[in-house]
Amino acid sequence: MIITTQGIVLKSFDFRETSRIATLFSKDYGKVSGILKGIRTDPRKFGSSLDKFSLNDFVYYKYSRTDLHLISQCDLKQFYFPIRQDYKRNLAANYAVELIDVVMPQEQANSDIFKLLLNYLESLESVEDIDKLVHIFQIKMLVLSGFRPHLDSCVKTGQMIKGKAKFDLRSGGLVSMDYPLEDEDCAVISKGAVSSLLFIEQNTWEKSLRLALTQQVKKELKYVLNNFLVFHLERKIKSARLLQGT
Repeated sequence: MIITTQGIVLKSFDFRETSRIATLFSKDYGKVSGILKGIRTDPRKFGSSLDKFSLNDFVYYKYSRTDLHLISQCDLKQFYFPIRQDYKRNLAANYAVELIDVVMPQEQANSDIFKLLLNYLESLESVEDIDKLVHIFQIKMLVLSGFRPHLDSCVKTGQMIKGKAKFDLRSGGLVSMDYPLEDEDCAVISKGAVSSLLFIEQNTWEKSLRLALTQQVKKELKYVLNNFLVFHLERKIKSARLLQGT
């Protein structure tokens, strides 16, 4: 079956002497992997060099007995040059595509995540507060992929939380301050950080961009979101370490 779709390159690597294997997140079919035969010996055969986080039009032949398909056409649509010119923006883009590659299963369509990644890359070209962009992306990615932390009430008692609370990684959500927790996998999180998380969850990308985050709230979000992802994915996102160091 021949399939035409748009996709954002998550990763690619050389295969044997002439070919290249690429994994993309497509608009219509989710995460797809394919081989581009002869691209290294005749680059003019394809309209793209498969740079990570570039947007492309793909045509591929879908095999029924394997997850590795044959990509016959690949044409560049958006290169996101301003991102590639800036070190931290480049790291932030690499973080997003790596996170999607880790979280999303093969060939499970999710047009909302595709749109989220497009919004993120478009904003990353110009928005100054890169840390805020990363946090917005993380929060919306968790919601759309089904990994959403429990923020509406205490995961232990079910009671509403009106002020600061503890975030328990093992339980995957908020715990009341007066609930006894001996687990080291928890941290105090302020009311402002909880409100920011909920606002971003419940509003559009455009409205979320207008939300002001203090340095303290961003510090709390970085701790909670990064550790939550590592704990529940049971692996680290390699580019997160580099991004945190900038």
